Amino acid sequence: MIEFRNEPFTNFEDPANKQAMQAALAKVKSEFGQEYPLIIGGEKIFTERKEKSINPGNLDEIVGLQSQADKTLADQAIHVALETFKTWQYVDPQERAGYLFKAAAAMRRRKFEFAAWMVYEVGKNWSEADADVAEAIDFMEFYGREMIRLGGPQPLVPLEGEDNRLYYIPLGVGVIIPPWNFPLAIMVGMTTAAIVSGNTVVLKPASPSPIIAAKFMELMEEIGLPSGVINFIPGPASEIGDFMVEHPNTRFVSFTGSRDVGLRINERIAKTAQGQTWIKRLVAEMGGKDAVVVDASADPEEAAIGIVQSAFGFQGQKCSAGSRAIIHKDLYDVVLEKVIAKTKTLQIGLPEENYSIGPVIDEKAYNKILKYIEIGKSEGRLVAGGGKAEGNGYYIQPTIFADVKEDAHIMLEEIFGPVLAFYKADSFEKAIEVFNNTEYGLTGALYSNNREHLEYARRHMHCGNLYFNRKCTGALVGVHPFGGFNMSGTDSKAGGRDYLLLFTQGKVVSEKY
Repeated sequence: MIEFRNEPFTNFEDPANKQAMQAALAKVKSEFGQEYPLIIGGEKIFTERKEKSINPGNLDEIVGLQSQADKTLADQAIHVALETFKTWQYVDPQERAGYLFKAAAAMRRRKFEFAAWMVYEVGKNWSEADADVAEAIDFMEFYGREMIRLGGPQPLVPLEGEDNRLYYIPLGVGVIIPPWNFPLAIMVGMTTAAIVSGNTVVLKPASPSPIIAAKFMELMEEIGLPSGVINFIPGPASEIGDFMVEHPNTRFVSFTGSRDVGLRINERIAKTAQGQTWIKRLVAEMGGKDAVVVDASADPEEAAIGIVQSAFGFQGQKCSAGSRAIIHKDLYDVVLEKVIAKTKTLQIGLPEENYSIGPVIDEKAYNKILKYIEIGKSEGRLVAGGGKAEGNGYYIQPTIFADVKEDAHIMLEEIFGPVLAFYKADSFEKAIEVFNNTEYGLTGALYSNNREHLEYARRHMHCGNLYFNRKCTGALVGVHPFGGFNMSGTDSKAGGRDYLLLFTQGKVVSEKY
């Protein structure tokens, strides 16, 4: 087996790649409006209740229609997963890893097609969609190798007269609840980490992005994954969410999403259901209020580039997005001016035409972000954007507020949209204090050419992923294990060597001879 290497990103300046992407977009558009089933134990189930998946960049287009599960079907899926677990848990780790390697190879062959689905269903531009597919491939390649490592002999202190062995065994049935903003990468990572560890799962995709998840299910069927290992049950969270989380046969919940939903899940799994024989485990990533800090020694141009990329990549709809810029007073004006200038060059339009800025995900997000922009107008000086953008979709101008106070709503609350707040710090120490002034702790960045400041930040900036002299988004599997502190979740470190341990339990067998 070759050593793990990250999947390369596609260069769309290459005419062949551009043509391939355009062909994939045309192919995917030709499949719009199809109906997609639930999948329970390999059985495809079409229900009377269906939800439309709408293209957020063109509201006249229906990407697909997804059948919806109710409690009865959710219960059936959990029981099928439990029955399948009885055999799947004993499948050799190398064999389980083999399914991931096959799936990664199949996805690599269809990279443009999967990217095209994301362009239409969630409004990613070509590069953002391509990076999402590459990360999904990386997760499968990385977790497959990790399971082979964990499935082999584990080091223990030897004791004369005994044969001692440590095994990492699976937990049981898991509920997988992924987000819509990385509808392939995070969904694939959460799901395949669980199953390669020997668990079986029920997968409830995010409501705005079920079709991408349905396409992943088609791929897993194509590569021959046994029925019942992944059970696909889209449905309204209000109806089946608590039911699945509280189910006595649920052993763990893997969740990525908002703080409020994550806390609700944590509360629900803490209560022991009748017939439950374990303490349920939660693996959660719940968002952030991330920031880019710039000290007086930094290169203003490099800092400005990183701030714009961190704040406005995928319309700021990343848990790692740098929605705060905390700038030392000596560079504040020059960095602000550069960021404004770069932001005003960002073009807004249809993701399929590969504009820099596309739509936000849906009407609920659209209204929430616009409400925060109105709040921002009373909390700072509007210097760019400030409202809706043209287009038959949920388009919002990249918006910047300057001179924002540290206790402002737009400095403290996760907006999840293209809104950036600038704060002027009187000292480097004050900048770090303001950076830490949040209930979250996911990502952060510091631009500095001062070694003392870098080392101070290494100790004092409280976040799970901290970057020096680069943007605070774009973690790579295996390179930047990802997860945060405080209300950002359980510091799951997805894409790291600790991650699969969250889906396993250690069993030691000692034999005296």
